[in-house]
Amino acid sequence: MGFEQLAELRDRLRAEKEQVKGTEQVKTDKRKPKPSRPAAPREQDPAVEAIWRLQKHFPLAFPVNPAPKVPLKEGILKDAEQHLELLGITAEQLKQGLATWCRGSRYWSSMTENAPRLDLNGEAAGIVTTAQALHAKQQVKRQRADARRAQSKPKAPAKPATDTAAVEQSAD
Repeated sequence: MGFEQLAELRDRLRAEKEQVKGTEQVKTDKRKPKPSRPAAPREQDPAVEAIWRLQKHFPLAFPVNPAPKVPLKEGILKDAEQHLELLGITAEQLKQGLATWCRGSRYWSSMTENAPRLDLNGEAAGIVTTAQALHAKQQVKRQRADARRAQSKPKAPAKPATDTAAVEQSAD
């Protein structure tokens, strides 16, 4: 197949695609239009908001998924509190955000022995000790066990409706 034939095929496929789009639009236009509502502002979890802002301002210490999390410097909360105005969040939001960040299995998995702990700028500020690494492994195991338990937990069966007349008769 030559270039001219390929170009002709491309143009024909584009035209067919445009035609299909046009007929789909006509079909959707026949439906009743939904009444428009003003978009309500979505309330976002304060911890999630804090994490988003930390990731925006300190990307080396708070990498975006799928990048692995890194162990943070001990006392990172005090360091981050100095940047509350820059972050545009409250001290409570910051505390919740850091707690949420450091609670997940991605964070616990990063806590390996002798791994560098990073400050807000991504610079090494200590290392993960053997005891801390062991604690992290235990946390990962506990979280996995909790997840398995929650997944295998059977849902409570619906209570059968009782006939009050039958119950009253049996009481006599």
